[in-house]
Amino acid sequence: MPLPIAPVVPRRRWPVALVLAALTGLGAPSALPAQPLPAQPLPAKPASRQAGVAAHAMVVAANPLAVQAGLQVLRAGGTAVDAAVAVQAVLGLVEPQSSGLGGGAFMVHYDAKTRKVTAYDGREVAPKGADPRQFYGPDGRLMTYPVAVTGGISTGVPGAVAMLEMAQKDHGHLPWRSLFVPARQLAMEGFIVSPRLAGMIASGAPQAQGADATAYFTKPDGTRYQAGDRLINRAYGQTLDRIALKGAAGILTGPVAERIVARLRQGPNPSSMTLADLATYQPRRTEALCRPYRRHVICSPQAPSGGVVVQQGLGILAHTAIDHSGPADPQGWYLLAQASRLAYADRDRYEGDPAFVRFPAGLLANDYLKARAGLIGPMATPVTYGTPADAPCPGAACPAPDATREPGGTSHFAIVDTQGNAVSMTSTVESLFGSGRMVDGFFLNNQLTDFSWAPVAQDGTPAANALAPGKRPRSSMSPLIILTPDGQLAGAVGSPGGSSIIAYVLKATVAMLDWKMAPQDAVALPNLVANGDRYGADAFAPDIAAALAARGMPLQSGRGENSGLHAFVVRRGPGGERQYVGGADPRREGLARGF
Repeated sequence: MPLPIAPVVPRRRWPVALVLAALTGLGAPSALPAQPLPAQPLPAKPASRQAGVAAHAMVVAANPLAVQAGLQVLRAGGTAVDAAVAVQAVLGLVEPQSSGLGGGAFMVHYDAKTRKVTAYDGREVAPKGADPRQFYGPDGRLMTYPVAVTGGISTGVPGAVAMLEMAQKDHGHLPWRSLFVPARQLAMEGFIVSPRLAGMIASGAPQAQGADATAYFTKPDGTRYQAGDRLINRAYGQTLDRIALKGAAGILTGPVAERIVARLRQGPNPSSMTLADLATYQPRRTEALCRPYRRHVICSPQAPSGGVVVQQGLGILAHTAIDHSGPADPQGWYLLAQASRLAYADRDRYEGDPAFVRFPAGLLANDYLKARAGLIGPMATPVTYGTPADAPCPGAACPAPDATREPGGTSHFAIVDTQGNAVSMTSTVESLFGSGRMVDGFFLNNQLTDFSWAPVAQDGTPAANALAPGKRPRSSMSPLIILTPDGQLAGAVGSPGGSSIIAYVLKATVAMLDWKMAPQDAVALPNLVANGDRYGADAFAPDIAAALAARGMPLQSGRGENSGLHAFVVRRGPGGERQYVGGADPRREGLARGF
């Protein structure tokens, strides 16, 4: 039986002055008077917990200011996509190390009326003049990462804003212009630097030490901004004004686009990006990839996202008894790790932009997944890629071995509105502050370093994820929507974390669905990232760690970007009423809040 729709509480509309400010003040942004935001304070953060429970709507995001902006839009009658635009606009300001206007994103959207799940691909694209060997220096050797990441050649055409514009036209309700008001006010009046941002500002990363970041994050007294300081970014606010007026064209054409191209062509390793590359960017809208997993249906974006790899990991685990274990059982973690290794091995061999590389559908065929699960024995043994029925080999050359390096610089949020529509979205600028280059108040991505750094094997065979003009790099971003068998919303989950995103999302999904854990407890579980012969982990109890080591899985302390899992599920309350129960990863600064 369908769940009853919860009664909608009276919703507070945007004050007329706020909407008028967004609609009429765009021609002269510096003259736009400051308008007070509606008073919607967040509930007090629970002691040592970031969870939330709500009856009507919920936002789970990486920064309290972004959560508040999303809730304001929902209270004003906005949809989940409306709120997503506001949340992302704030995250790009207060969490610029992770995502922003100069980056890309993947989104899955659930329509409560039609029960249809749609995927949106806002992944960055390589310029038409990109060279597959552009990360090789004049000496024929690969550049070092610090050199490559800070060069103009690392930046792809940003797609997050264009993707959000497409989705908002499909599913939005409030005026597009009004959705940027919260972020604009924070930019013009300043926001308080969080401890996490302060740590990134003080890091030794080449992007944080570059000229643009140094200029932005240095106070008039010559010291860098610290936690608790107020940081103003009027250039960002003015860029939001352009986007509010012109949509994605506000940054993909005109003066902002001109400054992007000019900045990318400066300094060593300049980009080939042109104004035409920016102006012709197109996001993709597709049906979501939806597959059954035990008593639920999991929906993710298509390739080149990491969602297809999470789907494969779940498909392998469906042929195991992981649902009869739990977080205190080493066997559950062993199965999770081995399924991850098998899925990663296939991904590294086969996945790339489907517009350039055929993705074998047989990787998700039940008989193939069952065979892969059959490779999981009592001890960890070496793994390699498999050969599904429709693999491009034998009979043709297999894709070359992958050599992708994927550091993290990403954010995830999940939203459900008062009508039951939902969004799960992961966005990124790739690495810490992207390339470190700024234009008009925002950082530009370094997404082209997500391509395989060795584009061909010694015999000349190209890697599936080899760089090519107009191509989207493979991604680990894996936003999920979870449904009941009859198509009702059951939850959403996703995470940042570079290449580890797939393992993080797989863990949380198994914990919620198989181990019946609440979202907050699921996302807070230790992380185990198993890829090849590496077992990165954190915070495991000594007995579990010892048991896994005895099975050939010696755990190593976590490496790379940590998780930032955000999730919610739909549950029945004490009186049978519908509730949204959310959880935010304690490793970051996020919150789950609603009303």
